Amino acid sequence: MKWSKTLRVDPAPVIVGAAMTVLAVVALIWWVSATPLGVDSSVYRAGGLAVVHGESLYSPLLALPGWAPELPFTYPPFAALLFTSLTALPTQLCWGLLALAAAPSLYCTLRPFADRAHLPLLLLGAFALQPVWQTVGLGQVNLVLMAAVVADMFLLRDSRFRGIAIGIVAAVKLIPLIFIAHLLVVRRFADAARALAAFLGATALAMAVLPADSLRYWTSAIFNDHFAEMKGWVGNQSWQGFVARTIPEGGAATVVIVAFGVTCAALAMWLVHRFHRAGDDRAALLVTAGCSLLISPISWTHHWVWVVPALGYLAARGHRGVAMAIAALFTGWAVAVVPGGGGAERDWTFAEGLVGNAYLIVLLAGGLACLRATRQRGRTPGCPRRADPALPSRRSDHHARTPTSA
Repeated sequence: MKWSKTLRVDPAPVIVGAAMTVLAVVALIWWVSATPLGVDSSVYRAGGLAVVHGESLYSPLLALPGWAPELPFTYPPFAALLFTSLTALPTQLCWGLLALAAAPSLYCTLRPFADRAHLPLLLLGAFALQPVWQTVGLGQVNLVLMAAVVADMFLLRDSRFRGIAIGIVAAVKLIPLIFIAHLLVVRRFADAARALAAFLGATALAMAVLPADSLRYWTSAIFNDHFAEMKGWVGNQSWQGFVARTIPEGGAATVVIVAFGVTCAALAMWLVHRFHRAGDDRAALLVTAGCSLLISPISWTHHWVWVVPALGYLAARGHRGVAMAIAALFTGWAVAVVPGGGGAERDWTFAEGLVGNAYLIVLLAGGLACLRATRQRGRTPGCPRRADPALPSRRSDHHARTPTSA
């Protein structure tokens, strides 16, 4: 009897496993050789040690390794409670733990946005994007937080716990609070209530355990004065960063920032509503994520990890050329070739301004394209209405993670 059955191996999990293996080996080698690794993860660990030792979170961190710059702890106190789990590990292995989460987080994020054919290539290519390799190199939590939001929105489906992950993420880093507003706009009121309850519960827990740090954070440290002088640095690709690079400080700059923020939020809510009604909740989530990057005072280049699901979304809808062009831009060369630091950004030429603000310009262009598309048609092309548009189709496992193609 002949067997002609061919064993087919899904390459995506293989890529995830290979990436985790490589990063684990790097962490072990750097630990054994006592090589500095993970600037931001060392800050997380130092914040956790401050909690364990009863030290102030928002004063200079005493547990930072000697090679690390004297960065402050800028997260809410609840984040420091979570980071106490890192205190049992050496600094390099703390980096390794966060680095190990990168590939699974990317896989979790891409599943609802990319089709099966593009997923392996997108997983591999993601590590060439500056927001991803910078997040991994610094030992940042951006990829984990993004994956938690995407899982909450799409992968949990009908779970009674939907919304809780978004609330916890918002308690770790405040900018994700915008996703609670997103839940309200798409009329997922129960999920929004659970998210808000989770955020308030986590914050209350931190207040009970760390009352002095909580008081200091919510009254002064939240304003993050440490980064005020760096707001105009090229590495900050938010609207406030753009204004700081182009308009002198003062009343005019404040008016421009506030007016843009209000307009951006209003237009984003309108777009989210329109995409949701058209059955395209993936585009709606990307709009909210883009709005958060624009209106946040600080959007460092490693915060732009949402470009990964955006590329998956574009590729799945046949816009592969556009996706490749955006991917090439987000490899990091744009912010590397222009003068940066020490106020050099204020002396940029027009051409340097275009290159140095490229991330921001691409996002604004994407927003304008969305506005044009929704104004021309009453519903988003290629996105038929479904009984529950917040969920992927359940006809098969493949369709459950594949957006409808245009």
